[in-house]
Amino acid sequence: MSPGPDFVMVVKNSLNYSRKIGIYSGIGVGLGLAVHITYCAIGIAVLISRYPIVFNIIKFAGAAYLVYMGIGSIFSKASKIQVEENTPEKSINNWEAFRIGFLTNVLNPKATLFFFGLFTFVVTPKIPLPIILIIAIIIIATAIVWFTLVSVFFTQKLVKETFLKFEKKINVVLGCLLILLAVKIALMSL
Repeated sequence: MSPGPDFVMVVKNSLNYSRKIGIYSGIGVGLGLAVHITYCAIGIAVLISRYPIVFNIIKFAGAAYLVYMGIGSIFSKASKIQVEENTPEKSINNWEAFRIGFLTNVLNPKATLFFFGLFTFVVTPKIPLPIILIIAIIIIATAIVWFTLVSVFFTQKLVKETFLKFEKKINVVLGCLLILLAVKIALMSL
């Protein structure tokens, strides 16, 4: 729940597009977690820990993606949203929103490190597969519920009206946050 690339992306999509787009972005983030959980559960995380090049590829791909999204946010034009309609003139479809959330999470090396730590220290080989699946479902469901709540909050009328007053500045701030997160990710080590 701590603010990171996933949070920034869901807030950005909720504010710039709609609640529905924010929720689809959050679903993408949640299902992106399934990728991390799966490779940790089957042991690929060990590969990442033994071969830093694999981690660095993920890290730099994730940082590049966040820079790309951040620059897009900084140079975005006003959305011309009517608060009553809650639909911008130009939008993205549900699949694009899902893909953005999914890629933001899958390319986030901090998530890789988190799940690597979780599976190394908490989930041992003695834990039965059904228990690991229950843990995975709880983590994914919690993320989807959390990002749905984030999207609902940021699409409330008062929040949306405030956003519209300061849309360009907020998009620049969110874009800069994404770029700063990308720099932080690019500088992190295994």
